[in-house]
Amino acid sequence: MSDHLPERDGRAGRGADDAGRPGAMDGHEEAHGAGLGGRLNWLRAAVLGANDGVVSTAGLVVGVAGATGSRSALLTAGLAGLLAGSMSMAAGEYVSVSTQRDSEKAALAQEKRELAGEPQAELVELTGMLEGKGLTPELAREVAEQLTAHDALRAHAEVELGIDPDELTNPWHAAGASFLAFTAGALLPLLAIVLPPAALRLPVTVVAVLAALALCGWASARLGSAPAGRAVLRNAGGGALAMAVTYVAGTLLGAAGI
Repeated sequence: MSDHLPERDGRAGRGADDAGRPGAMDGHEEAHGAGLGGRLNWLRAAVLGANDGVVSTAGLVVGVAGATGSRSALLTAGLAGLLAGSMSMAAGEYVSVSTQRDSEKAALAQEKRELAGEPQAELVELTGMLEGKGLTPELAREVAEQLTAHDALRAHAEVELGIDPDELTNPWHAAGASFLAFTAGALLPLLAIVLPPAALRLPVTVVAVLAALALCGWASARLGSAPAGRAVLRNAGGGALAMAVTYVAGTLLGAAGI
């Protein structure tokens, strides 16, 4: 029996559909749901990456603005923060997703060994999992046999592990998406602080950042089917606090001549 990963709610729909029996899940609907879930996860990651870019860069440039009114200093600090943040996000995402991909590959390799060494035990295990999804024992056995005959490794990967062997997580895609999302978010406070006249820099930046954070909060709430009001307030409030703290710190350091 497999014990290498926690049991997850996989996708038995393809095999059940092949059996063509009442109560079987539709394979197209199951695949569509899985694809939609993946797209929503990417969208959430993009929104969160952009949100991080807005908050961190806004805090940085507002802090510098508290210490100096030099446009070149603001631009230098903002660009440095943008590049450092986006590279950090990309590297962190690459390492994280690479680890996940390695785990998926190891799980598939172990499952392949178990199927070669104990095919009957694996068939019984698959049957039990399908029963747990609501199929009758007879139908579960028939579906398990059909799935095993068609592609045993894929059947166990999808039902037992929740992994599609043909669509393992890609660390390069994740890193690129994080880099772009953070960069997009960071550009807003950077442009808001360097483009307006000196007297309008802070008001324009604060308004632009709070509006962007409110939008990110609303988007993340909608993607997660959560109440939007509280998410917007939390997001905008956190950004406002970050800018206030860094501005005070920059002002004090500037006044002290540091």
